Amino acid sequence: MIELSHIHKSYRVARREAGLKAASRALFSRAYHTVRALDGLSFSVAAGEMVGYIGPNGAGKSSTIKVMSGVLTPDSGKCVILGRTPWKQRKQHVGEIGVVFGQRSQLWWDVPVGDSFALLRDMYRVPDAEYRRVLATLTDLLDLGALLRTPARQLSLGQRMRCEIAASLLHSPRILFLDEPTIGLDAVSKIAVRSFIHTLNREQGTTVLLTTHDMQDIEALSQRILLIGNGRILLDSDLSGLKRRYGAQKTLTVTYAGPMPELAKGMALLPDSLTGRAVIAVDTMVLALPAAIAWLCERAEVTDLAVADPPVEQMVAAMYREYEI
Repeated sequence: MIELSHIHKSYRVARREAGLKAASRALFSRAYHTVRALDGLSFSVAAGEMVGYIGPNGAGKSSTIKVMSGVLTPDSGKCVILGRTPWKQRKQHVGEIGVVFGQRSQLWWDVPVGDSFALLRDMYRVPDAEYRRVLATLTDLLDLGALLRTPARQLSLGQRMRCEIAASLLHSPRILFLDEPTIGLDAVSKIAVRSFIHTLNREQGTTVLLTTHDMQDIEALSQRILLIGNGRILLDSDLSGLKRRYGAQKTLTVTYAGPMPELAKGMALLPDSLTGRAVIAVDTMVLALPAAIAWLCERAEVTDLAVADPPVEQMVAAMYREYEI
């Protein structure tokens, strides 16, 4: 469904020193440097997949989305989506995709959201009966209700993002590109957006490519992880494989009575421990988890015990360190 092969994209960026003299010199002679946003990028996504596309700022995530949506033309390489080249067959291509940029809006600022939706219906030439059916479904699932009669400028960020997602889906696209869709949202709005995306994928088979810095989004939505750094794919793995590779450290939360013994090698007390409640990091490469639990139960009066994997943020940070990005 999505196939990128050896995509290159560079930008020529002006650079100057700070200050009035430097600004004056730049009027007559500018220095430039080349930024490689995408450097031989290659990957593929099958129909119905939900893929988390992660990497640090400046890694090339948004540039990739823009290439796949037909906004950017790469310097070289091949991109085929649903049998089309996005920047060459743009009109046909945009009818099959939906794009949400968390920091950009496709809603008209001073008119009610419903009017923006109606204009998008006309732009995509969606039949009236189909439009009404899709809008009713989106209104119900995203709880839009009264928002349709409210100008976009009067919406909260969470309300606006729900409307942005609905706007991108009015023409029933087969692929949805989400670039930071939950940025700045509160917990309730994030849960609503995640639940909706899951429902969309499960019931309609929509292919989803998600870029985000919120690792809870990745854990909640993604079946597969693509790590990009310096414009190249550095890692392609499912989430369970990521946990096996970078999740060797487990966390034991132990409620106990009496004293806590000195911990064994491979175990470390974490700062959020309290009297009677110890939070212990266990390096399973040094001490197996069952052995750590048995060791604690033999030496302390344990009344409750819980085991947790390391947070996804911690594993992603470990990836960044390994790949030096």
